[in-house]
Amino acid sequence: MTEQQNQAKNIIQVALASPFRRLFDYIPTNNAKLNPGTRLSIPFGNQKTIVGIAIKTTQQSDTPLQKLRPINHILDKKPALNAELMELCQWCADYYHYPLGEVCHLALPALLRKPEPIPVETHILWDISDTGINTAIDDVKRAPKQQQALLAFQNKKQIKAETLKQYDISASTLKALTIKGLITRQEVPKYYSIASTPDNFLKEKPLTLNPEQQHALESIQFNNFNTYLLDGITGSGKTEVYLQAIERAVNNGQQVLVLVPEIGLTPQTTARFENRFKLPIAALHSGLSDKRRLDIWQSSQHGQLTIVIGTRSSIFTPLPNLGLIVVDEEHDLSYKQQEGVRYSARDVAIVRAQKLGIPLLLGSATPSLESLHNALSGRYQHLLLRQRAQNQPLPTVECISTSDTNLSEQVINEIRQTILQEKQVLIFINRRGYAPVLMCQDCNWISQCPHCDSRMTLHRVNQQHQQLHCHHCDYRARVPKQCPHCHSSRLQPLGTGTQRSEEQLEQIFPNTPVLRIDRDSISRKGELEAALEQINSGAPCILVGTQMLAKGHHFANLGLGVILGLDQAFFSSDFRGAERMGQLLTQVTGRIGRENNKGRVLIQTHFTDHPLLQLLLSEGYQSFAQTVLHERKTTGMPPYEHIAVIRCHAQQPELAHQFLLRARQQAESIIAPHNGLQYLGPFPATMEKRNNRYHFILQIKSTNRRERQSLLQTLCEQLENSKQARGLHWLVDIDPQEF
Repeated sequence: MTEQQNQAKNIIQVALASPFRRLFDYIPTNNAKLNPGTRLSIPFGNQKTIVGIAIKTTQQSDTPLQKLRPINHILDKKPALNAELMELCQWCADYYHYPLGEVCHLALPALLRKPEPIPVETHILWDISDTGINTAIDDVKRAPKQQQALLAFQNKKQIKAETLKQYDISASTLKALTIKGLITRQEVPKYYSIASTPDNFLKEKPLTLNPEQQHALESIQFNNFNTYLLDGITGSGKTEVYLQAIERAVNNGQQVLVLVPEIGLTPQTTARFENRFKLPIAALHSGLSDKRRLDIWQSSQHGQLTIVIGTRSSIFTPLPNLGLIVVDEEHDLSYKQQEGVRYSARDVAIVRAQKLGIPLLLGSATPSLESLHNALSGRYQHLLLRQRAQNQPLPTVECISTSDTNLSEQVINEIRQTILQEKQVLIFINRRGYAPVLMCQDCNWISQCPHCDSRMTLHRVNQQHQQLHCHHCDYRARVPKQCPHCHSSRLQPLGTGTQRSEEQLEQIFPNTPVLRIDRDSISRKGELEAALEQINSGAPCILVGTQMLAKGHHFANLGLGVILGLDQAFFSSDFRGAERMGQLLTQVTGRIGRENNKGRVLIQTHFTDHPLLQLLLSEGYQSFAQTVLHERKTTGMPPYEHIAVIRCHAQQPELAHQFLLRARQQAESIIAPHNGLQYLGPFPATMEKRNNRYHFILQIKSTNRRERQSLLQTLCEQLENSKQARGLHWLVDIDPQEF
């Protein structure tokens, strides 16, 4: 402690959503004591009021007491973030090396990040009194309406004002019962108590499990922490195992959190759960309004929801009686945040389950190599499902040798035959837009983004208009009538995207509906649900889409799948490229031939003899994954070694490079490189220029995760205080999924 330290009765240390990895000291109003997790309205810098999170109380400060600023207002009567979530936020801040304030704000709904009290909605609740409980119905037999109402109150104990009509209770009847002292009226918060679970909460009877499913279900031990990897081929009935595991948790009086990777899966998953359970269920995702997200958050916080289904950020949902966490499609890249706090929702789910002492169920047909390695080494319990739930065979797969992304004659004929059989067809091409490139046929000019090291994608806005669009910085431009370089009018789109495939298919099959599903086609509310409803009707149609169609959907009448544009995955610069290719191909193939369909998949590729592709098709994902795992071990890559990346971007490339060069020198002075610790870089990111800024990375690879974490903790403190960091944007990415 320094000589400037001061004694005070109570000083509140506050976390702010700022890049500073430290707490800030404030003086509370009336010297009040505050619980950790309470939101505060505080002044900071030139801002009169922002939201801060109370972390702890101290009696000492490094800042002179007279310079400490007072708290403006205490916004919460009870902490917005309870002790369990505060502990989870602290773990995230420590592990991912981000300021605690940023993590806390991430855990809060958007409306609670504003310096305003939590809005409390109230409603009228009618309660039966002790007198009413002990009053015999015959005592009010001269008033049939009162008798009927009293009976309803004796059965229900409490009735909300908005549900009185269901019991045919009028205002005059309420007044009469109130005068007699049989019931009381009170105004209470909308979220005020833990919901009770009905004795019979199943709407439909659970399906009969096959032996593999039954073994998986019986292996899950409730009220004890363990991570279970439900590794089941597509169509093996993983969801039914989820549902019956959830039933057991609910029978124990517990709540359940289910994570899904994409907003597109949320309506389908929610509908499946609502068809099974007569329970309060809600979906949390970015497509909801801020008000609706807050409503669900408050309902969860007060125990009113039994099941919450949500995307990545839902892992921070307050659930006071959480008994089971399910992470569906656990391998999916969407679980890793790529902006702001770069956390993995899957990994945070593991930590949350461990701290609560509850089971975590990870499900996938194509487990990530990290999860598979943990299962094979005994850290996770490996639950295998190797047969489809209805015993239907997996689809047959055939490779068609071609370098063209347009549909071959063989594929067109197969589509025609499938439609004649009144079945559906899936065309998978993981490229949005009309064409990846616009090129001049005379001088080879290519549509390049002026702000990124990226080509502009040609998009069809409508039948008459097209535009160029950068998918990295969102820059948009008109399509030039002439080449900007040689002024030729011979501009030609190269390659095929989802829009061009859709156009070609509409021309070839004018009498068959062609449904395109990608980010561009379902941007408006309700569009995805409408498309899925049409698909689930079973009527013959052709689906064209990106990986949104490959994730967890169950389409009963898909008879044919066609995979285009796979070749680039074979030569990815990312060491995870082969893994992603195997997962995507397996997931797309798994959509085909469900229920009573005999499915068929055609892969158009120039590399039909690629050894990894042949291994995947002949022996399946398990053999493929173990081969790739062996390669990872040989090359010292995750999961056998642990990677962290320090990223920096600046308007001048030399500034970012010099900052990371200095960061490497500082890191080496903290822990010198050795056999188990390696520094690589700094070097340009795969896309160096993005949105007019130049991106560089410094990679740290270690065999010892604790050593890596200790190094980064010291290094981040030094970098934050470095004058060289001013004006630059840098961050730490722990266990990066993309380079």
